[in-house]
Parts: sequence; C-alpha cells; structure tokens
Amino acid sequence: MPPDRLQLITSDGFPDYALLDAGGGRKLERFGEILVDRPEPQALWQPQLPKNEWRKAHAVFSASGEDEEKGKWRVDKHVPDAWPVRIPLSERKEATTESVTMLCKLAGLWHLGLFPEQAPHWDWMLSRLAAIKGERPRVLNLFGYTGAASLLAAKAGAEVTHVDASKKAIQWGKENQAASKLDGVKIRWLLDDAAKFVARDVRRGKTYHVILVDPPKFGRGPDGEVWDLFKNLPSLLSDAAKLLAPSHAAMVLTVYAIRASALAFDQLLQQTLNDTRGQFECGELAIRSSSGHMVPTSLFVRWSQRA
Repeated sequence: MPPDRLQLITSDGFPDYALLDAGGGRKLERFGEILVDRPEPQALWQPQLPKNEWRKAHAVFSASGEDEEKGKWRVDKHVPDAWPVRIPLSERKEATTESVTMLCKLAGLWHLGLFPEQAPHWDWMLSRLAAIKGERPRVLNLFGYTGAASLLAAKAGAEVTHVDASKKAIQWGKENQAASKLDGVKIRWLLDDAAKFVARDVRRGKTYHVILVDPPKFGRGPDGEVWDLFKNLPSLLSDAAKLLAPSHAAMVLTVYAIRASALAFDQLLQQTLNDTRGQFECGELAIRSSSGHMVPTSLFVRWSQRA
C-alpha cells in the first residue's frame, strides 16, 4: 500500500459547534449555546485553557473510566431538555444559509445526539450526490443514529433510507426532521437490524448511490439480534457491496472506540470491493480544538467509484 494512502482528516467544527479545549482526559465543547465538559480518554496532554474557562460549562459528565454506562451528568447551569444545533450543508458555509437542525439533549449518556467530527464525511457525501445527474440520488444510512447524515442528504435532494436498531434514536431523528422543517423530503425511518435489512435489500435487487456504515463495537437489534463488529462486519459489508449502484457509487465506513487500525478495515473493504473499480482512502478523523490540539475520534475507510 502506498504510504500516502493513510490520511488524517481534521475538522475545525462549524458555526454551531466548537471543541474549545481538551486535555487531562477531558474535552470542553460548545454545542450551540451550551458548553459541556465530557470525558476524552485520548486527550493525554494537559489542557491549555485556564480552569475558570472550564468552569463555564453548563454540564459536566463524570464517568467511571471509559464506562459511560456508569456515569452521569452534573448540571451546573440551566440546560433545556433539547436545544438546536444547526449543521450547514458544507463546512465552508455559514449555518444561516443552507442547514439542517439537530436537537441535542443530555440524554443520560455522554453523547448528545450528534457526532460533529463526521462533518468531513458529510461534505464528501454531498459532493458525490451533487455529481449524480439524470436520476434522484439514493442514500442508505446504516446505524444512522439520530439522522444528521440522513437529513443533510435529504436536504440536498436525495431519497434516503435510514436504518437503526434503537427506537429512541429513530424517534429522535424524526424530531430532528421536524426541527429542520423538512417534512416534504423523502426519508424512510426504519427500526431494523442493519445486517438483516441489507440481506433483504440484496434479495429485492435494491441499489444505492451512497452507503454509510457507522457501526458500534457491540449492540443489539430490535429483536435482540447480537451485533459484534469483528464477527459481523465482514458479512455486512459483503452484502452492502451488492447494493452499490452501477454508477456514481460511494461507501463510507466509520469505526469508533476500538483497539484496531484503519489499515485493518481498509484491507477488509478492499477485499470486499475487489472486483469494483474505484478509489480508496483510509485513516483517522480528528477534531481540532481552538487551543491547538487535535483529538482523534474514529477510523474510516472511504471508497468512490471511478468515472
């Protein structure tokens, strides 16, 4: 593999989101008007901002090690039950132009319903959708969570199929669609096991121009199906590859919070798409803080079909 294949893709956020500082195993972020202090095990360095800046946080999440299930929020200043964070259709645009609205919440865990580090992937997806002429683009968002990518794709004119095994996430996504005033766009919100759904769509002969795969390390489907990334991902990708449209196709795989290398997933997707002409990219996503440090967030592999 050529050494320049590995990439570090960074984001400085967007108008409604900023990573203000990180260090000492924590990160200080602004989501809209709300500041939160959350665990970040990979922030091994020391914070750059003074403590009084960190004390401005509206809410602080305390966890036992990396086990977020045992943590809880401490709310020091008023935080609404839900508050808006706007995502522009491009990192290069202001949120006051074309955007979608995500409703963030302190929903029990340290996640707020939005992963801002995915912004470069959203931009990449939208650029590929814009290149499709003569038919309506089709997007499949697997493990779609609360729907940021789905809403951005739909806003850009795509027909979107959003699949997630969490009833709560699906409902949250529908709330985000309403907050974005996108009632007229075409999104299918499906509560389903991703692997079973993909296998059924292969039998149906469905195809998509862009497929997003953002799986957890472990999880359960709506009927108790067990998901194990290392056991189940190869077969899922094998089926997903069969759903790629014959032209203008692209796929993004993102993997979080595991002890693995981007090279491993790059080689898996290369093998899966061995007979498909296209271009691969792999590496890490990171968020750049206002104080200068970069916080690594996830591994990724991206593939797009050559013209």
